This record gives sequence, structure tokens and C-alpha cells, in this order.
Amino acid sequence: MARVELTGLAQEDLDRLYETLSLPADARERILRSLRTLEDFPKAGKLLAGVWRDCRALIGPFGWLIVVYTYVEKDDRVIVVAFHDARTSNAATGGR
Repeated sequence: MARVELTGLAQEDLDRLYETLSLPADARERILRSLRTLEDFPKAGKLLAGVWRDCRALIGPFGWLIVVYTYVEKDDRVIVVAFHDARTSNAATGGR
């Protein structure tokens, strides 16, 4: 089972989303549940390209929330590097 970790920048992204959006009261628990999926399926997300080429993206728990992460297979670690609002122009995408 992979260990899931959040970088400081990912935590800042998440805090910013809480400040700027009206997230439901149970949002943190829903996000944690989505991250737990990565414990058993660390390669579940789509591989990204461009500046995000070493990362994967997973959508959830909201249809607009992109979880950007990398999987360090030799250490069995998932490192969440960012949370993006897919509705913005600067969100990570799979495009080249």
C-alpha cells in the first residue's frame, strides 16, 4: 500500500480553494477519501505532458478538482504536488 503525502504547495493550493470557493462542510473528508484511492491504485491517474510530464492527474471528489501527483514506485510513495480548479486556464492538463 502506497503512502500518500502532500507537499507544502499542495496544502497551500487546498487552503486557497477553501478561501475562494464555497466548498461543502465535508469537503476535506471527501478529498481525503479520494486520496486514499491512491494508496491502493497509485497509477490510477492519467499521465500528464509538458511541464507536468512526471506527474499524474486524478479528478475528484468534485468534477472540477484536479489532484496532481507523482508516484515514486521504488519507495511506494504518492506525492501530491498540487490541487487545481479545472475551470481555470492555468490548470494542469494532459495536453502537449
